[in-house]
Amino acid sequence: MIGASLLLAAAVWAQDTSRVAEAQSVLAPLVETYGVSGAEGPVRETVKRMLPAWAQTETDTAGNLWVRVGKGDPLVVFVAHLDEIGFTVTGIRDDGSLELRTRGGFFGSLWEAQPALVHTERGDVAGVFMPRDSGVTRHTPPPLRVDVGTTSRAATMALGVSPGSTITMPKRYVRLAGTRATGRSFDDRVGSTAQILALRHLDRAALKHQVIFIWSTREEIGLEGAQAAAAALGTTARRVHAIDTFVSADSPLELANFAVAPLGQGAVARSLDNSSITPPAYVDSLVQVARARRVSLQVGTTNGGNDGSVFTPFGVVDVAIGWPLRYSHSPAEVVDLRDVVSLADIIQAVAETW
Repeated sequence: MIGASLLLAAAVWAQDTSRVAEAQSVLAPLVETYGVSGAEGPVRETVKRMLPAWAQTETDTAGNLWVRVGKGDPLVVFVAHLDEIGFTVTGIRDDGSLELRTRGGFFGSLWEAQPALVHTERGDVAGVFMPRDSGVTRHTPPPLRVDVGTTSRAATMALGVSPGSTITMPKRYVRLAGTRATGRSFDDRVGSTAQILALRHLDRAALKHQVIFIWSTREEIGLEGAQAAAAALGTTARRVHAIDTFVSADSPLELANFAVAPLGQGAVARSLDNSSITPPAYVDSLVQVARARRVSLQVGTTNGGNDGSVFTPFGVVDVAIGWPLRYSHSPAEVVDLRDVVSLADIIQAVAETW
């Protein structure tokens, strides 16, 4: 009896290890692909390459990637976003430095005195986010700028840099101890990863209605891609599941009195945020689906918005599902890969059974 128990435990451990490895194999290349809001093309192509062979994709005029599975009503939608925070070039000064506009919300101080990458049609141009007078003075620091090493506007333009070029900082997926990992743009490359994993493992024969998976554009600057998708579907969808970050208080920086969802304990039913409220009955139904499949699922409320909120004016119920993240919108976000697996499993379970 003891031997059988040990064999079962070993089999479960091996399966869990395999699932974590698969999640990492999808997440790492997505994280290391750049795609500021409005320039998500490389990320979209990476998603397409990692989808199962049977998945037929389409790209709409807003740049959203769609995969349709199954037939019949009710129509259920999953949506994760492709873009990441960053900057666009708004001007080039006489001294060759770049003036910037933010694309998304974040603290500029986390970027100053860090390496920069200017993404141009001719390739990436290295630079540095110029340190500002923000350490010891009390006045508002000047706008952030980037220095690419030139001394004139002409020299900068000769590198292929022009107004409209996007800017990020170099990033790399790094595995930490256990099942933790760090990097930048886990928001929302984890959501994008989970949808890919769900499709890979989906039992299409089990579907009782049509399910649409969408990877949306320009979420960080106003849910613009999701707005286009919502308008295209109108009132035809019954539910939308926005798959996005749950900004968690499981961090040394936060008080444990709001948005508590510990890393490593599973995906999160994002029952309320700044943009939408999920009806309690739907939260209960989601919890029941998770229990039936033995998928780890937490329930919580947090700050921020989600793509599903722009579907609700059409009468679609937004049942957002998140995953706990530390240090959101920073260069050193932290995630637990077990939560990525849990998120993929709950997406698959919802698609197949609800």
